[in-house]
Amino acid sequence: MSESIFDRYPEKRKLLAEPVSGSEELLQVNGHFHTPYSFSAFSEIRQVFEMALAEKVKVLGINDFYTTDGYEEFNRLAKEYQIFPLFNIEFMALQKDLQAAGVRVNDPNNPGRTYFSGKGLKYPVMLNAEMMGKLLQVQNESNRQTGEMIEKLNRWLKDIYEDFSFSFDIMKAKYAKNLLRERHISKALRETVAEKYPSEENQIAVWEKIFSGKAPKSEVADFAGLENEIRGNLLKSGGKAFVPEDDKAFLSLEQVIELIIHAGGIPCYPVLLDNPKGEFTDFEGDYQQLYESLIAKKVYSLELIPGRNNPGIMEEFVNYFNEKGFLITFGTEHNTPQLDPITVFGGDGKELSDPMKKIGYEGACVIAAHQYLLAKEKEGFLDASGKAKLERRDEFVQLGNAVIKNFVE
Repeated sequence: MSESIFDRYPEKRKLLAEPVSGSEELLQVNGHFHTPYSFSAFSEIRQVFEMALAEKVKVLGINDFYTTDGYEEFNRLAKEYQIFPLFNIEFMALQKDLQAAGVRVNDPNNPGRTYFSGKGLKYPVMLNAEMMGKLLQVQNESNRQTGEMIEKLNRWLKDIYEDFSFSFDIMKAKYAKNLLRERHISKALRETVAEKYPSEENQIAVWEKIFSGKAPKSEVADFAGLENEIRGNLLKSGGKAFVPEDDKAFLSLEQVIELIIHAGGIPCYPVLLDNPKGEFTDFEGDYQQLYESLIAKKVYSLELIPGRNNPGIMEEFVNYFNEKGFLITFGTEHNTPQLDPITVFGGDGKELSDPMKKIGYEGACVIAAHQYLLAKEKEGFLDASGKAKLERRDEFVQLGNAVIKNFVE
């Protein structure tokens, strides 16, 4: 286990007394991206840091599904590149009451299903046996479902007289770290077809056969588009290799929040916001109602992926919650095969406005201060009851700014 970056930091009083060069400068932040430890556009974590270095991004937030396995490598590379690390995690929870009521939360297709993140976990992460058991439960269930998908895919390939098949263990060893997900299956199938059928014409013919007579819409060189078609045609509901998720694949939202707090993290709701048609989910359409729902569950942190939102709508939403004292961060996700820049851009392809950059950087500062205080065995942004210290947000921003700039400069 590599040493925590906080081992060399001075105590709070001394840290704040030290001059901070460029103290007013807003550093570029990407607070949410996935790595190969779940599924990612990146081939390895080092690639993230190389891109960040080239694009002058100074703060990075790992945010893998169900796992902290990438933390040690992430921590080591952060020290090597002098880019400040935010230690995050993501879950898919299930709110059964909202599922029964048909309420879509931040998954537009599955009522009740709720993506949820933890920000600023203590590193190294220490979970007791009960919490580790819950984490392993969802990891194992995710792998079990993926394994069944591979078996069904193999049966379908045999039915259409294709003489190749896949092994869970071999696919996991080649494409994944600990978790093998459906996106890995899509990538493996695309690469195998391309290798077996070198000509574009033959590949198209094979895809039409695999897709039950439906010709692919994507060019064979459009890896991201083709892999999304594989998922849609084979691995989603109605597809030949579809396997429905068992309830064991999900923790309740309350269990997820408990696990995050136990690991030292700040519970954070990932906002879907508007789709390309300007539509919102049932849960997010009314900002005041969303605010009240989150506060009732002691959730005081939000994150957005601005690249999928209308900038005007996003700014209105962010300003609304920023004025209420919420901790807000931005990221790129990178949870598809598409390798976009690590810099956070808006849905119009342009840089975020200066006010949005300021809000995002201040959010990262709060998380940095929280991580620093936990590493010094102090209370962080949450009090003993799990309530955020919103009234002290500016104090955490100041401390976090010192923490980050002490590390990167």
